[in-house]
Parts: sequence; C-alpha cells; structure tokens
Amino acid sequence: MRGLCLLALQLLVVLALLLQRQCHGLLLPLTNTLSSLRVANGTTTTTLLPIHHLLRSSSLRSAARHRRHRALRSPRPRQPPPAHRQLSLPLAPGSDYTLSLSVGPASAAAPVSLFLDTGSDLVWFPCAPFTCMLCDGKPTPGRSSRLPPPIDSRRVPCASPLCSAAHSSSPTSDLCAAAGCPLDDIETGSCASSSSSHHACPPLYYAYGDGSLVAHLRRGRVALAASVAVRNFTFACAHTALAEPVGVAGFGRGPLSLPSQLSPSLSGRFSYCLVSHSFRADRLIRPSPLILGRTPDAADETGGFVYTPLLHNPRHPYFYTVALEAVTVGETRIPARPELGRVDRAGNGGMVVDSGTTFTMLPGETHARVAEAFAVAMDAAGFARAELAEAQTGLMPCYRYGAKDRGVPPLALHFRGDDATVALPRRNYFMGFKSEEGDDVGCLMLMNAGDDGGDGPAGTLGNFQQQGFEVVYDVDAGRVGFARRRCTDLWDSLSRR
Repeated sequence: MRGLCLLALQLLVVLALLLQRQCHGLLLPLTNTLSSLRVANGTTTTTLLPIHHLLRSSSLRSAARHRRHRALRSPRPRQPPPAHRQLSLPLAPGSDYTLSLSVGPASAAAPVSLFLDTGSDLVWFPCAPFTCMLCDGKPTPGRSSRLPPPIDSRRVPCASPLCSAAHSSSPTSDLCAAAGCPLDDIETGSCASSSSSHHACPPLYYAYGDGSLVAHLRRGRVALAASVAVRNFTFACAHTALAEPVGVAGFGRGPLSLPSQLSPSLSGRFSYCLVSHSFRADRLIRPSPLILGRTPDAADETGGFVYTPLLHNPRHPYFYTVALEAVTVGETRIPARPELGRVDRAGNGGMVVDSGTTFTMLPGETHARVAEAFAVAMDAAGFARAELAEAQTGLMPCYRYGAKDRGVPPLALHFRGDDATVALPRRNYFMGFKSEEGDDVGCLMLMNAGDDGGDGPAGTLGNFQQQGFEVVYDVDAGRVGFARRRCTDLWDSLSRR
C-alpha cells in the first residue's frame, strides 16, 4: 500500500510539472489609448478625433521618435539569466500600448499605467508633486497616477551601476553635471572611493522623440500581479515632464528595463500580439496579449515563426536591431539601402523593432523606390491620387479608395535569415479612411525617414506594421521572430488556461 501511495504521489508531481510547463501565466485587463479618445454621444459612442487627425499626430510622432533614436547614446546592456517562469499580460491597443503595474508595499500598492516601449530601457512614472508642460489635450489611458514616491522606496545611491547606466544614456546636458555627484564621477566609478559615495544618484534627464522628463532613480517594490513582485526594482520617479503625462515601461535590452529586472524569475524572452485596430476603437474588443518569459516550447507549439538575428550595436546596445534586406511590392523586389542590413563600429545602421513608434520608417531612397513601385501598381489598377490626404496625414502616396475596391499590390518585408520574409496583411500597410472632406481615401502606411546622414539606426519597424503578428524577442537566442496570429484568439486561449 505504501508503494502505491508513493507511486501516486510521484505521478501527481509529474502532472503538476507538466501543467506548470504549459501554463502561460497571468492575464490583467488594461485600458488603451484609443478608448481614451472616445466620448459618449447619446446612445452611441464616437471617436473624439477623426482618423485623419490621428494619422497626422502618429506620423509626426513616429518621425520625431526616429530622429531621436538617431541621436541617443546608451549604456552597455546586462544580459538576463535563463528563464524559469512565464507570465502573460494584456496590452492596451491603440497607436500606443499600455500595461499596468502596481508600486509600493503590498498592503498599500497603487496601480500605474505605463506605455510599453521596446525602444528604451527606463521604467518611470509621474510622482506627486508633478508638473507636465505642453500636456494639455494629450491622452492619459487608464488611471493617470501621480502618486507620492512609494513609502517603501529609497533613492538609488550615486555609486550604483544603475545610476551610471541611467546617466550614460542621457545627453551631455544632463542635470547631473550640476549636482553634488558630477557626471564624471559616475562614469569613472570614483563615486565609490570619494565622499560622494554617500550621495543619492543625481536627477536624470531622459528624452524621447516628442517629450522629456527629469526624475530621481528609486528602488522599491513593483508588482505585475499579486503573485509576481520584485522588491528591489529600480524605477524613475518623475516630478517634471515635457509633453509626457504618462509613464513608460522600457522593454529594451539595458539593465534598467523591465524584462532585465524581472530575471531570473521571468526571463528577457517575451512576446506580444497586437490586435489590429485601423485607428477604430470599436475593433478593440479584447486586449492584446503580452507574454513575459515566453518559453521556446510554448512559442513553438503554435508554430509559424520566422526568425531574424539580432545585430550587435556597440553604441545603442539596448535596441532590438535587425537587418532589413529588401521590400517586395507586387512582383517588384526592391533591395534595401546597405545601411539597413548592417551596423558599423559607430553604431550606425540596421532597423530597430520598436513598439513605441507607430509607423515604419525607411531611409529616403528606399522609401522613394517602394513608393514609386506602389504608385505604378496603383496607377495601373486605375486609382486616382489624393494629394490633399497626403498633406493632411503626412503619409504618401494616398489614393481615392473605397472599402470594396480591389487591386492594392501585396507588400512583404525581407529580413536576414532563412526564409525570414514577413508578408504584411493589406491593412498593415494600406488603410482606407475618410478624409477631412469626407472622401474615401487610403494611404501607404510606411514613412520616409529622410537621408540626413545622421548617426544611429537607419530604419524603424513600427507597431502598426506589427499588428496581427506575435512578435517574439528572444534575447537568449539572439533573434526576433514573427508569426501571423489572430491576436484576439490568442488572448482567449491564454486567458482560459
């Protein structure tokens, strides 16, 4: 009898391990940027801003973020240890995607909503007192928290490597230069051997494409769910910001990013699947799943991934940089500019996979050739150009186009790797909408980044082109993967586990 009991116990243990391996973690409901732009109008709900206005603001922001990427300097990343757990979270869809965290002690934790951004590595949120300049009219998805610094948190010391990491990614005008612990001390490590070792890490200045902030680094408890918390998580508490009313969860490859700090309990391997919206809030019925600690077995079970290797970037190490080799429009294959396929010793070149940029940015010459091939195909199909829509949105070329029209050429992106071709669904690169005059039009949703000869990444893969794909960031294997998905179905299947 004792032997039978022992055998039964062993079987239960094996079953528990199998169930644990198949578990995709926890899901949390989140708000989204598009829903924050909606207002009730009687018994119906309409968008507060017309689509052409949203397209214009998104195109301006995409261009600004790309320009900022080409000017940043970044710290050397810390590679996260192997995965042990997996957690699933939802993203709030829209032109930007948000996730929720809670900060402070478990007995008094407060929720914060943060933009997901794979193009940066700092986790920050507004802390009271908080002043935000040029923030009027900006959406604040979910609960806009302006909390006092969490009572269980403390300032990060000057001698901390994370203080150095935060300030190394800031411009030379960083406010630290005028503080008690000079920037030179931080970068050379002399904080640890001088009287300044007792100083707190000075205020840091952090900039994005369309805004900036001044914040203090703090360390305290941050939780993604009731059962997933990090007690010594390093975040930035911002008291002053320019055009940045909402915090950001940096998912880049640096030591300050959320995935890096969750290791080893959750690995740096993660994925998300962005629900297609076409800037229409009524299409956002379910959230987009974000899966932290996405295990290789779990990802491979669903199949269909194509992978492209990550490129090493010595100057911008926290970017997820890949090589774009060509773009196909219809039957025309257009080789990409050489700088899109390599990164030089100065950190210039490659394409950044960025969840925080809306539209894909291509160098001027590559975009011009893609737009020309697209225009030839659209002209042959009988579509008339809509120049006024181009001026209204910042996108081009645009055409008079109705929902029932056919003839738009297919478009595919060819990345380095074995069969690493990503064929985009039409709604990811050509979207129909109502112009300001009420006409039915459609525009190519890839943007011209120009040929300014600047430093940094040559191109950016935006989140609009990533919709309807599960995108896996596999840092351990040094690759990024893409697989077509019905993201709502993926959410449903994960939430039922």
